[in-house]
Amino acid sequence: MGNLCSFIGNCYTRTFEVPITSPSPSPPGPPPPLPQAKMSVSTKIPILFPNPPTPPVGKVLQKPMMSISKHYRLDRELGRGQFGVTYLCTEKTTGRNYACKSIAKSKLLDERDVNDLRRESLILQHLTGQPNIVEFHGAYEDNRNVHLVMELCTGGELFDRILKKGSYSEKEAARICREIVNVVHVCHFMGVMHRDLKPENFLMATSDDVSQIKATDFGLSVFIEDGKIYREIVGSAYYVAPEVLLRRYGKEIDVWSAGVILYILLSGVPPFFGETEKEIFESILEGELNFEMEPWPSITEGAKDLIKKMLTYDPKERITAAKILEHPWIKEGGVASDKPINSAVLIRMKQFRAMNKLKKLALKVIAENLSEEEIKGLKQMFKNMDTDNSGTITYEELKIGLVALGSKLNETEVRQLMEAADVDRNGSIDYIEFITATMHRHKLERDENLFKAFKYFDKDSSGFITRDELRYAMKEYGMGDEETINEILDDVDTDKDGRINYQEFVAMMRKGVN
Repeated sequence: MGNLCSFIGNCYTRTFEVPITSPSPSPPGPPPPLPQAKMSVSTKIPILFPNPPTPPVGKVLQKPMMSISKHYRLDRELGRGQFGVTYLCTEKTTGRNYACKSIAKSKLLDERDVNDLRRESLILQHLTGQPNIVEFHGAYEDNRNVHLVMELCTGGELFDRILKKGSYSEKEAARICREIVNVVHVCHFMGVMHRDLKPENFLMATSDDVSQIKATDFGLSVFIEDGKIYREIVGSAYYVAPEVLLRRYGKEIDVWSAGVILYILLSGVPPFFGETEKEIFESILEGELNFEMEPWPSITEGAKDLIKKMLTYDPKERITAAKILEHPWIKEGGVASDKPINSAVLIRMKQFRAMNKLKKLALKVIAENLSEEEIKGLKQMFKNMDTDNSGTITYEELKIGLVALGSKLNETEVRQLMEAADVDRNGSIDYIEFITATMHRHKLERDENLFKAFKYFDKDSSGFITRDELRYAMKEYGMGDEETINEILDDVDTDKDGRINYQEFVAMMRKGVN
């Protein structure tokens, strides 16, 4: 019986005592049983209770799948991203509100996407409880989605709060920068490289006048491996460090991105700018900082000194997060000025932020209309061009390959594509550079794709995006407040007729890609 229990699994046994007494008189027959027949007999009878079926293990989180509805109720939508939707959610047992980022598994196109999401969950769990980092409350996976439950930040985006306030000083900019750099310091101390620091990834914890800043998006973050040189191009154009473009980088890139944010906080514009992504990258690689234009002559030398140290071209010479927190300008009670920053800075920042929001939404519309087959086609296109299987494409391979694939690009256009794609300027294009360039050139800037995006906003096909249409489209993505709409129209509607025509839309899309 022991062997049977071992084979079946855990089972329960109960013992019943069955007394055997003297038999009743019986007809003549065989002699009565021997005396030991009057002894009590103890018999173990197995009663089997099979274990409940084990839930299947999810391919993303690699733990048993569980419906989030067991613990939380998903309420209204808070925002949308490339892969999923963020909801307000309520914990059933306590009634507490949280934010739930729900990612559709169908949008995870390959093993790399799956690994990135799994790593994001692990990093959030690893960093939770640290100051200025959103608290993590659990991850759940079902057949369709992965759900990441996090602290609910109710104060809005960092730049929105600054613009709403109307004016602020260097001292306030120093406080904001101190909290951002604290995120970098904590991440690096705990073995994490963020890789995508930008203002949109910082939320205000509450709506209080002085609210703690929280870093919220760790989708591109990685655990730091000693001695490893990272080569994948990641991040957002304005904030990316030069060594990322050169494909040899480490954790120092986070300090650079924080330095760019500080420059914007003090001047309203990014330090490295261009009309196209290629021009932005060229500006970053040149690394020339402009402290001549307004408002820099009125900014203290301490602020400029810190920015120079954070935006030092050579990562080995760049200041560390720990050293930044000791800098006299940024230290609590330090030397940053109380004098209000020029109001022109807020106007610039408002334009910068408004254009980026509409552009991001338009790019999202375009990207969401790209099929998996189109992406697969780009992968195959790269393989066809890489005729020597070296993992890179030379100019000659690119030219021959484009012709073989039926491309109508002329010699000049091929050269332009080569220059745009060869970010690290080593004379060849690797796979990531190729996908980035071809997606950008052939998908995101083609007239037919821009027209599709325009039509998404222009619901009544009038040839104009009206205020109501803009509000309707942006509200779907959690951006539809009147202030944002006013800022977008002020900046994009160049003929000031209260609406956006196709020419104005295209000009906005082709000006400085983020």
